[in-house]
Amino acid sequence: MAEIIPIQSDDPEEDKIAYAVNAIRRGELVAIPTDTLYSLVADPFNLSAVERVFRAKSRAWDRSLPLMVESVEQVVDLAQNLPSRFYLLAHRYWPGPLTIIVEAAGCMPLKVTGNTHRLAVRQPASSIALRLLAHSGMPLVATSANVSGHPTCASAPEVLATLGSHLSLILDSPITDNRIATTVDLTVPKWRLIREGAVSEEELQEFLGD
Repeated sequence: MAEIIPIQSDDPEEDKIAYAVNAIRRGELVAIPTDTLYSLVADPFNLSAVERVFRAKSRAWDRSLPLMVESVEQVVDLAQNLPSRFYLLAHRYWPGPLTIIVEAAGCMPLKVTGNTHRLAVRQPASSIALRLLAHSGMPLVATSANVSGHPTCASAPEVLATLGSHLSLILDSPITDNRIATTVDLTVPKWRLIREGAVSEEELQEFLGD
């Protein structure tokens, strides 16, 4: 069963961040609070860890796993054929609740992309998440902490009850916003809204045009 450790949301303690990063590097699954509810976090380059994420969530194997990234520059290393719209969106809405789907580069394991050759990437507006990214030095799988098709967990006790047997660690900090991230696909001509959340379709149309 997962260990629960309380952590400060605005100024997370360095020793607790390091503890979580070490667990991730060992291929374990960690749940963290972000600016959009709780997420399961794992090393995307550790295929055993990636498989654990799919199994924990009962997620279909042909669905890609979202990644959280530290910067636009990190996405450049993970993706290819990035359109100009990616840079426009990222510079305007990151860090924040906008997930952008782009074409994956060859360095990304196919299992992470669900064999779609696509990546869903987001820079979170969460001090805990950003500290984890900085300390780990790599992008991290960050998918909603829930069983696929069920509501996302909004607290550490909910995560423990739902997924605790699959995790080694849960970082416990209150989430006050509960925003849903908007998802935009840029692998199609122009762009396509996949899920509307904190950033509205109307706002995106005004910003990107048709």
